Amino acid sequence: MSLAAGRHAGLLIPLFSMPSRASWGIGEIGDIPFIASWLRGARQDLLQLLPINEMAIGQRSPYSAMTAMAIDPIFISVHEVADFQQLGGESAMDRDWQQRLADARRSPAIDHALVRSVKEPALRAAFDEFVRRHREPATTRARAFDAWSREQSWWLDDYALFRALHAHQQDRAWSEWPAPLRDRDPDALAGARRELAREILYRAWLQWIADTQWHDAKAQARPVSLMGDLAFMVDGDSADVWAQAASFMLDASVGAPPDAFSETGQNWGVPAYRWGLLAERDFAWLRERARRTASLFDGYRVDHVVGFYRTYVFPDDGSPAFFTPAGEAAQLELGETVLAIFGQAGSRITAEDLGTVPDFVRRSLARLGVPGYKVFRWERHWETKGQPYRDPSAYPAVSVATSGTHDNEPTAAWWDSLDADERAAVLATPGVAERVGVLDEAADAFSPALRDAMIEVLFASGSDFLLLPVQDVFGWRDRINIPASRGDHNWTWRLPWPVDTLALQSEAVDRAIALRAWSEQYRRG
Repeated sequence: MSLAAGRHAGLLIPLFSMPSRASWGIGEIGDIPFIASWLRGARQDLLQLLPINEMAIGQRSPYSAMTAMAIDPIFISVHEVADFQQLGGESAMDRDWQQRLADARRSPAIDHALVRSVKEPALRAAFDEFVRRHREPATTRARAFDAWSREQSWWLDDYALFRALHAHQQDRAWSEWPAPLRDRDPDALAGARRELAREILYRAWLQWIADTQWHDAKAQARPVSLMGDLAFMVDGDSADVWAQAASFMLDASVGAPPDAFSETGQNWGVPAYRWGLLAERDFAWLRERARRTASLFDGYRVDHVVGFYRTYVFPDDGSPAFFTPAGEAAQLELGETVLAIFGQAGSRITAEDLGTVPDFVRRSLARLGVPGYKVFRWERHWETKGQPYRDPSAYPAVSVATSGTHDNEPTAAWWDSLDADERAAVLATPGVAERVGVLDEAADAFSPALRDAMIEVLFASGSDFLLLPVQDVFGWRDRINIPASRGDHNWTWRLPWPVDTLALQSEAVDRAIALRAWSEQYRRG
């Protein structure tokens, strides 16, 4: 179901950040209804998530995916799987496993490796129970799985085979597999399907469980709509690149051109699209990707939207980087074709148009009616003396107002970094100062009054969409990710309370009351 017209409001919260008391050390699909219940009480009608596709082996970043189609099994609520319950649930697992589960639940940050070490054996055991109790006697449950598998075969067959082969090859990249498998020789693939039939079935079963739980959670979340995030690319070692290698440049990488943040540009290390070949195939893979994403989400953010107009490519041989396609006319045609494909699939799309974006791309987005982002701290009159902040009430209706993204520091930490002149410029923004109260105190420290003033001014903005990082709603300084850095500080942050206890947390209750009042006052949600 696509989003209705009108003014919306919601929060950005990664799925991994919202575990409940029952979940296994990470936010899970079954936890979505809990956060949706709190959002409903706050009159928020959007929950913006980061990508949920299966992450590359050993990775924590949701933007490093080994599939554009499959849900990461790490998000399955195993305790809700009927087959796991039938084998006895947690009590059926050994003592060492139960200790790891307790450690995962107690961890102050998300420990992805630990969570996987807990979920994988439990899911394997549940699958064995499914095969014994349902698959072999061909019960109604087994027939439901078979029907779903047939319906989803257009992406599931290649994915399940890839994951089975990947495991069989000790998780070596597909480019290192024996040539017949690497190059998808039909006889080799047929042999692999016979040899690895049970593992292929297991990978398909995982996706059936995940997909079923997802649609149940999505229905329970109503009227809160789930917003996804379509990452610009997938990892080179992915089911999609293996299955359609000719559609990608395997001797070059995607990145971003030089800008104020990087003198040499950014090389992201993922293969680039061969736009000419994709066009010859009527963009079939992108159409499939849009179809799958629309089946999971009511709307989604198109990550790095400028890359779908013109992709910046770094050749592996060290030759100069270049844009593809090369000319503005071809870039405009490509971008508008791709965005039309995304929009036609049935979900409302928004565009991550931050960073260096040509004017013709912004004009194109406006003409297509695709909302781009208005991040308060970057919306300034850059050519005017003093570079004053733009009045949020003047943001165009077809836009997404926000205080920040998952890649930058929360507003409180940003405020801490500003000097006196910059703080004065923020307080001079129309709508901010009159909502703060005592200006001297606001200029001195990031106070609750300043936090609320900056939130309210965005609720009052002209943008039809408002999406606030949950940290900014509470005034927290915790980060989700620090770009161009590695370490346990990235992609591991979790809410301070289990999401099924939000109604018992006075701070969460107070914030919900405030959000509801602003939504009512400014006709959102």
